[in-house]
Amino acid sequence: MPILAPSVLAADFANLQRDIELINDSDADWFHIDIMDGVFVPNISFGVPVTEAIAKHARKPLDVHLMIVQPEKYVETFARAGAETISVHWEACPHIHRTIYQIREAGCRAGVVLNPGTPVSVLEDVIQDAGLVLLMSVNPGFGGQKFIENAVEKTARLKELILRKNASALIEIDGGVNLETGARLVSAGADVLVAGSFVFSAADPRKIISELKAL
Repeated sequence: MPILAPSVLAADFANLQRDIELINDSDADWFHIDIMDGVFVPNISFGVPVTEAIAKHARKPLDVHLMIVQPEKYVETFARAGAETISVHWEACPHIHRTIYQIREAGCRAGVVLNPGTPVSVLEDVIQDAGLVLLMSVNPGFGGQKFIENAVEKTARLKELILRKNASALIEIDGGVNLETGARLVSAGADVLVAGSFVFSAADPRKIISELKAL
């Protein structure tokens, strides 16, 4: 049974508290919060004030994904804003080991994110220090994209690396997750599924959350 983290990026921002309560009252486990700067990814989402507002009403942990350049500058800020997990992109961190420890010292689970074109082999020397690895199964920046099929095989390769290194990192997948892709990802070793538009565009989001949770 996977951990389920609905992506707030797909919520109705005009009714954000309503959608936060929807997640609170559902079988979901975490809130997934995408922070975009328009530089690292070609989109801008929201920042610290909205994260703080979500934290005020959320009754479940905040899983914050920093799709930004120089994320190390904002680790402590998002930790204070209420993040339980902070994930940074390998591609944005020239000193990824240092950033992992910075996140841990801020009291959060440290996540490393890999874009679709980045192989899991880059994690060989840091996998034992990370609490989570987020594999992007779409190109980051926009919701509602088509699932990249290679993500299933990539999940299996990452699971193999974690076991070989005797590490304990959770495997999280974000992008194009639905009941069909979710089932294959869980079979390949995924621990956490992020779902955005598939949840929030559904006629009955709570039912979809329950079905994903049951995979």
